[in-house]
Amino acid sequence: MAAKRSSGILLYRSREDGATEFLLIHPGGPYWTKRDDGAWSIPKGGIEAEEDSREAALRELDEELGSGAPDLEPAELIDLGSIRQRAGKVVDAWAAEGDFDPDELDSNTFEMEWPPKSGREVEFPEVDRADWFELDAARRKLLPAQGEFLDRLLEHLGRTVAR
Repeated sequence: MAAKRSSGILLYRSREDGATEFLLIHPGGPYWTKRDDGAWSIPKGGIEAEEDSREAALRELDEELGSGAPDLEPAELIDLGSIRQRAGKVVDAWAAEGDFDPDELDSNTFEMEWPPKSGREVEFPEVDRADWFELDAARRKLLPAQGEFLDRLLEHLGRTVAR
């Protein structure tokens, strides 16, 4: 069986002092509530059948951030390649310079039985938080495998990568 594939966008912005910040999201739902370091992600989601990875990344950005998501064109995206996460999922990533106000987060939702075996369906946001992080904090917050995307983007931008 082929590995599940997702596609996402690493948004970044440059501050006046020259530092780069990265937008990360925290997954919603009860299993992630108490997890912080090593639990955040780039906005991403599954690639639908016959869908281009770049188009999937743009769709997922809109679905996970909501109406405040930056309006990006496919040609603006920087290809960051793919990584394989610990559970085997392959994630394709793109980067784009843009801005987003985390207070405008309006994520899609999903339903699941909660508590387990209760027979009760509860609705949760796909993303419960979004925030901008400088490099060191972004490395700490991200799922470990996705840290590679930070390095690839910084290399693309010609910035020093301190590992």
